[in-house]
Formats: sequence, structure tokens, C-alpha cells
Amino acid sequence: MAIVYRRLRDEDLDTFIAMRIRQLREEGAKEEIDLVPALKDYYRRHIADGTFLSWLAVDGETIVGTSGMSIVEKPPYFGCPSGKIGLLSSMFTEKAYRRQGIARELLSRVVREAREKGCGAVQITASDMGVLLYTDFGFMKNPNFMQLKL
Repeated sequence: MAIVYRRLRDEDLDTFIAMRIRQLREEGAKEEIDLVPALKDYYRRHIADGTFLSWLAVDGETIVGTSGMSIVEKPPYFGCPSGKIGLLSSMFTEKAYRRQGIARELLSRVVREAREKGCGAVQITASDMGVLLYTDFGFMKNPNFMQLKL
């Protein structure tokens, strides 16, 4: 069956969240807390206000790939005069569907939409698996990124 690409819908949220949690586990997360309520709240609020974009890859009735991008706004700076930045997340493809161009298509769709919404940059904290996809797409490493966990 051919893969169909479509936007995330409210009725997809439970599956989308389960896939997001599997992605986090694959990337090494060990925390044992229930993220489902917080994720559901986040996605509902930010889909409603247009600051979370998501495309899905669907095979028949089965979601096989996900993408997501949060649009955040910072004070404008020279590298991003709009101040709008897309924070990429939820890039996940089921194992049986990997290496078929699905992630690249999903990435293309959310990046195109971020550009249309006026974002001047897209950022991601890439997993080891994703680095090749993102560098091939044109992402560059930023040696200045630092984080303080609170």
C-alpha cells in the first residue's frame, strides 16, 4: 500500500503520543513518569493556537511516521530577524518503514510550513540515527548551544 501524508488530527493523539514516548525510549530516556497527560495537554493547546505543526505518514489505517514542530518566538536577532524559530521534535518512523524516505518527506513538510509561518530558523537536538538525515537536508551543528536543566 502507498504511504499517504496528512496532518495530525485530534483522534490521532493517543497513537501520536505513544509513538513519541517510544521515540524518547529509543533515544535512551530512562525516567519512569507518566508523560501522557502533559503531552496530551501540550499538543491540544498548541495545535489549537497554531504553534505546533505535525504531519503523519500513514499506511492504510496505521500511522507509521510522525513529525512535529513547535513554533517559538524570541527577540529578533541578526540570524533570525523574525525571531520565530521552529523547534523540531517527534520525528519518528516505525522500524519496518525506515530508510524509505518517509522521514525526509515529513521533515520537508514541517520545514516548508515553518517557512510559510515566518520562521527564520529550525533547530533540533538530533538523535544519532537522525544526524545523517538532518545534515543531508542542510542542518548544521551549532557549537554554541548549551542547556541548563532546571
